[in-house]
Amino acid sequence: MGIFGKLFSKEKKESLDKGLEKTKTSFFSKLTKAIAGKSSVDADVLDNLEEVLVTSDVGVGTTLKIIERLEARVSRDKYVNTSELNSILKNEIVSLLQDNNNGDSEDFSVPDTGGNPYVIMVVGVNGVGKTTTIGKLAYQFKQSGKKVILGAADTFRAAAVDQLDVWSKRADVQIIKQAMGSDPASVAFDTVTSAVAQKADVVIIDTAGRLHNKVNLMNELSKIKRVMEKVIPSAPHEILLVLDASTGQNAIEQAREFTKATDVNALALTKLDGTAKGGVVIGISDEFKIPVKYIGVGEKMEDLQVFNKTEFVDSLFGG
Repeated sequence: MGIFGKLFSKEKKESLDKGLEKTKTSFFSKLTKAIAGKSSVDADVLDNLEEVLVTSDVGVGTTLKIIERLEARVSRDKYVNTSELNSILKNEIVSLLQDNNNGDSEDFSVPDTGGNPYVIMVVGVNGVGKTTTIGKLAYQFKQSGKKVILGAADTFRAAAVDQLDVWSKRADVQIIKQAMGSDPASVAFDTVTSAVAQKADVVIIDTAGRLHNKVNLMNELSKIKRVMEKVIPSAPHEILLVLDASTGQNAIEQAREFTKATDVNALALTKLDGTAKGGVVIGISDEFKIPVKYIGVGEKMEDLQVFNKTEFVDSLFGG
């Protein structure tokens, strides 16, 4: 188990291992073919490994960084056996993620906000698991002893409000909502105002998942932020972008668009258990220099986990 293993319960580790099983199987199947018949890591092995990483949705830019690190290692050590490649690759990926990301979260805790609720504004396109992530996040915060209030500010889809209402009941937390078609900023204002009055610990605001018009999206998210700032000047403290890991490179493109539209400072990757494209977590973490805070590795409430890069790579490489 990795150096952060003490932070992980046995159940969480097993859930993470299971959630990454498809990615691990696909990756190592390709890796085995890449080094077949080779005893040492040479230019051909590195070329083949580059293809393995790219086709595993790690991304071209991040792949090239990893290959450069391996080339430096081979050059320094003069001879690297292919049997060592697994361990070396694992260490270099962990090192890359350590270089490009903030420290790992230990649990579902929130920073001190001077007595105000910690406000999270959640963004992402429809269908990525945004509402599910909000529900599971609310549940995890509630389990850790926090008072949580949800704001249903995706008022353009009746289903979005209804779904969030269902999740609020599952997580046993309060929800603030208005009629369909209401001003999203009004919902956000009411939610934060109510949270302050009730001395809540955490506020989670859902937003519309449209991306077809970036200008409108930017204007809407900016308006929501402005009205929340009237209640808590530092809000939102976190703008969490939810991405569907199973979409691979499309998730990276969505991250690119949303980071242009608003000040995203945290990421959540969902549906890792249903895909072999888990390598996209590495690419997104590296490319955007934005912390991956949460990953979804299953259907249960507890299967939304805080992201620990060491444990993630540990599970990806088989422990």
